[in-house]
Amino acid sequence: MNAPLPLFREAFYRRERRSVPLARAFVRTALADWGLDARAEDVLVCVSELATNALLHGVPPGRGYRLQLSLTHPGPLRVEVHDSGDGTPAVREPSDESGRGLLLVEALADRWGVGERNPGKIVWCEFGDLGDVRLRGVPLKGPAMTDRAAL
Repeated sequence: MNAPLPLFREAFYRRERRSVPLARAFVRTALADWGLDARAEDVLVCVSELATNALLHGVPPGRGYRLQLSLTHPGPLRVEVHDSGDGTPAVREPSDESGRGLLLVEALADRWGVGERNPGKIVWCEFGDLGDVRLRGVPLKGPAMTDRAAL
């Protein structure tokens, strides 16, 4: 039995406010290309929160962050935000103006966590049970599962 190949997309964003809506649009396009409508809004909210956290807490001036999406079917959709900043994100009690981002990620994603990279960290979340994967309207099975847009 052949193992399915992963679908993969990545983008790099500079440290600027407009990167968050650009990241959402990037993910929305990937999800549409892969035919993943189930939980799309949950994924988009988590992308917004992880990208915003990277901008506010993880990306030093003059740097940026990398957003990666991967899906091995069957398996979860994984969202990763790579930044070069210090510190380890953690869920905390929200204040009047901030602190809700990782609470939302924890509530909406099936799993989330923080991995190491040098320099910085990778904050990730995963979403399972996304239904059938379809690449531009064609069901994917086995070794035919590739993503031409990612090549």
